[in-house]
Amino acid sequence: MVAMAYTVAFDGIDARLVQVQCAISPGMPGFTIVGLPDKAVSEARERVRAALSSMAIALPSQRISINLSPADLPKEGSHFDLPIALAVLAALDVVPHEEVSDIVALGELSLDGTLVPVVGALPAAVAAVDCDRALMCPAACGAEAAWVDAVRVIAPASLAQAIAHLNGRGVLDPAVAGEVTQGSGARCLSEVKGQERAKRALEIAAAGRHHLMLVGSPGSGKSMLAARIPGILPPLTPVEALETSMIHSLAGLLDAGGISRQRPFREPHHTASMAAIVGGGRGAKPGEISLAHNGVLFMDEFPEFPRAVLETLRQPIETGEVVVARANAHVRYPCRFMLVAAANPCRCGYLAEPARACGRAPACGDDYMGRISGPLMDRFDLRVEVPPVAFTDLDLPVGEDTSARIAARVAVARAVQVARYAGQAGMWANADAQGAVLDAVATPDAEGRALLLRVADRFGLSARGYHRVLRVARTIADLDGSDPVQRQHVAEAVSFRLTLTKEV
Repeated sequence: MVAMAYTVAFDGIDARLVQVQCAISPGMPGFTIVGLPDKAVSEARERVRAALSSMAIALPSQRISINLSPADLPKEGSHFDLPIALAVLAALDVVPHEEVSDIVALGELSLDGTLVPVVGALPAAVAAVDCDRALMCPAACGAEAAWVDAVRVIAPASLAQAIAHLNGRGVLDPAVAGEVTQGSGARCLSEVKGQERAKRALEIAAAGRHHLMLVGSPGSGKSMLAARIPGILPPLTPVEALETSMIHSLAGLLDAGGISRQRPFREPHHTASMAAIVGGGRGAKPGEISLAHNGVLFMDEFPEFPRAVLETLRQPIETGEVVVARANAHVRYPCRFMLVAAANPCRCGYLAEPARACGRAPACGDDYMGRISGPLMDRFDLRVEVPPVAFTDLDLPVGEDTSARIAARVAVARAVQVARYAGQAGMWANADAQGAVLDAVATPDAEGRALLLRVADRFGLSARGYHRVLRVARTIADLDGSDPVQRQHVAEAVSFRLTLTKEV
């Protein structure tokens, strides 16, 4: 008789159901695992053997065959230990077959039978709901998995507890969802002296999820401004929080099973590799752009990133997802993020300051900013020059326009957009609007349209640039509480579009 257990294999944030089949048959003693296992899965037989031995359960002197079905799906990770052990125990009639086949199990076994936490409990819980089964995972993962309301999560601390539960001798209570973790206290924009235009750009970008480029000399406050963006963003909705947490679960970033309602803020260093930014490496793990899903990706010293890394951002910015293609896998991750880039105007950083500009101006700036290709620069909705702060501004008192006030205005504008795009697939904010929907919601009045056409003709806006101006103008109108997009909204959107560089 073949005993069955169930687990999952991860394909991006999707968890695909895997059937673990165990057959014990006469023949030379052995323990074989087939079905495209990686090294960690193949080594499970030694961990399972030692864990069972620690509980005085001896394996028979027969041939033990484990098949992971579907056999053509690659199996990676140590979370296959627990389902393999349960399949073996069911084949030995130590636990009931029916109880084992009614759960989806994942967990790593230590040699003494203790269950070690693994990544991916949250996506596994979603998969368990889809196949109408309970989920069994290590105790340390229970609070994370229990965020999926429709699944019953059993979280034993050891294999012995799992056996006792399945046999009805020590039934475990369902796991309870972890706490909603609070942010560490976002810094306030009122602490930034001067830079009113840059603050306005941050508010517009946050309200419509627009991509933002900040360019200024060293010490002008670019990083300081960007670090305060989380304080003006609205909290994640429950759906967004679950989706974002599933990605963080796969990356092992959830702390004690807690889910945060604060939007992610990722700031990779400019020496990060392409796999670190886009995703990849062993198991095609999510990269920074996916970890920033529904949040902010801040890339300081933007021109210093390798050209190949920067160019890979172009498609994810447009589509909101990234496909990590490898020889043995094509993994798809969502990556709908707000890109905030900061850069010096040139290598020395003082191109715009006559008293300190280097002798290579303007070639110094052209060479340095030229590292950002025209097609990539074209994808920034807002481009802001951040001038040096005057010493007189540093003596000014703390501003009255705090992050809390700006966040309230942003929240109102976002609520308008949520209602506007309800029922529109793939659209949540003004930055997502396109096609007929964009024409319907963002076409300006006669004066605004005339201005936009003159600007497009005079400065050679690309078609992408034209539509991005419309989206930004729509966001500015939302912040003003205006239903129609008017001339002043278009004018402000254009003023941010034409800063820094001419259109390509």
